[in-house]
Amino acid sequence: MIFTIKVLDAQQQVLFEKSAEDELYVVYDGEYKEGDAISLSCDENRADIVLMLDDCMGEVTCHLRGIFTLPIPFGEKKASYNPKAFSGTRHYMHVRAARKEELSLLRNLAINPYDCHGNKTLFPHAWANVETRGESVFAARNAIDGLIANTFHGEWPYTSWGINRDPNAELHIDFGRVVIVRAVVVYLRADFPHDAWWKEATVTFDDGPGSILLEFEKRGNAHIYTFPDVVVSSIKLHSLVKADDPSPFPALTQLEVYGIDGYRSPDE
Repeated sequence: MIFTIKVLDAQQQVLFEKSAEDELYVVYDGEYKEGDAISLSCDENRADIVLMLDDCMGEVTCHLRGIFTLPIPFGEKKASYNPKAFSGTRHYMHVRAARKEELSLLRNLAINPYDCHGNKTLFPHAWANVETRGESVFAARNAIDGLIANTFHGEWPYTSWGINRDPNAELHIDFGRVVIVRAVVVYLRADFPHDAWWKEATVTFDDGPGSILLEFEKRGNAHIYTFPDVVVSSIKLHSLVKADDPSPFPALTQLEVYGIDGYRSPDE
């Protein structure tokens, strides 16, 4: 497979472009400006990849289904990112085809720090029916960014998914393909006493056998739930039941989904 990374300006003009087969590294010398974006593409319709689009955000295994465009965050949108991310005048990026042995290992299938609003091609992708005030530090993507700092809120690295006090809030994670899931791990935001907490929630497997009930305690460390293997393409966290706490602000810091990648149904 042939990978291509481009840096685009606000008018979609190409500032930089490089391609390579199976593995591509990019060193882009230039300072990002508002409106710039990174474009990632592959000559195959779908690809399991190992990706790094900024050297301070690390590598992640993802599934690519088309051209992915990451707008470079500025202003308020930058608040949910490491201040060093996308800064300076030299930027290192890397993408390669994921190896079969990597895909067969148990790992967190939900992590993707490069997720963003409007993403329909780089998976996993998180979205929600509500985000507090539309602010980046409370966006759905924060629940899969890999950060578990949860004793504060409103700035990096204390990012979270905020529900704007909506009891009908739902968080969806789309894997973009079929995977095998056997555990979920939940980190509630624990900025007590500012925060409240949920005493329970439900996870529904969109392609699997029903749902599981998650019962929580008032604490900030991991809540771990294991179950028999479930074949799914997406999950939904919903039916959030707030505990009897004077604070009106429960929130989610991280949702991890552990399983095995690389599964393909007969029609794929």
